[in-house]
Amino acid sequence: MFKRIKEDINSVFNRDPAARTFFEVLTNYPGLHAIWAHRLSHKCWTNNWKLLARFISTIARWITGVEIHPGATIGRRFFIDHGMGVVIGETAEIGNDCTLYHGVTLGGTSWNAGKRHPTLHDGVVIGAGAKVLGPLTVGKNAKVGSNSVVVKDVPSDATVVGIPGRVVMTVTDKKETQKREEIAQKYGFDAYAVSPDNPDPVASTIGRLLDHIHMMDAKLNDMCKVINQMGGNVCDKGLPDIDVDSPDFKEAEEQAANQRKEAFDSFDPKI
Repeated sequence: MFKRIKEDINSVFNRDPAARTFFEVLTNYPGLHAIWAHRLSHKCWTNNWKLLARFISTIARWITGVEIHPGATIGRRFFIDHGMGVVIGETAEIGNDCTLYHGVTLGGTSWNAGKRHPTLHDGVVIGAGAKVLGPLTVGKNAKVGSNSVVVKDVPSDATVVGIPGRVVMTVTDKKETQKREEIAQKYGFDAYAVSPDNPDPVASTIGRLLDHIHMMDAKLNDMCKVINQMGGNVCDKGLPDIDVDSPDFKEAEEQAANQRKEAFDSFDPKI
């Protein structure tokens, strides 16, 4: 028991930068207290002490603001951050290393008996206020955005946002985004907010330019290798670094900013 408690507290340090000391986490994290109370109530539930199990879960709800039905199945290193307003239904199943924020509901959509609550696989993160409803499955390492309403299965490694929830990023998108970040760092460009689901047309265009640069670099490298294998001597020097702190770069940046300002000032909204 004490080993599991220590494991739970260590998982808090891994996921909450506000956690400072072991004693602070032990005494001041209601999400942990709710999980520990659930382990006791779940033990009573599986031993057919239904009334006692419900009584323990009710007391835990009064104290922590977290309502977990004793019948729910929860894995190891589960973390509820802040805790207030979290509701987990009877037939919900939660894997290892999952994280829920405040206001999350793992609820049902039917009054019929049987499986009616979600199943979360390992590593799932659900943002504040999100509702995951019905006997659906959320795949491994998937993420659900804050205030989303999820009513159908979520694939592994996907990110879901909106009402109803829709997949805005998959594992393929993440690989492409990683490529963009690598090529942006190579050329001294900050690719913050450049992602496949970004609605900003300028950011999306920059993202496509980074994709193009990455592809051209890859083709150039392949060409250099073939030429060198044929006896040539090319591409022996790397590309020059772009110094964003250099006077020339800053001057060009200021000129571009002035041009944007002039274009904005000359814009006539009556046209």
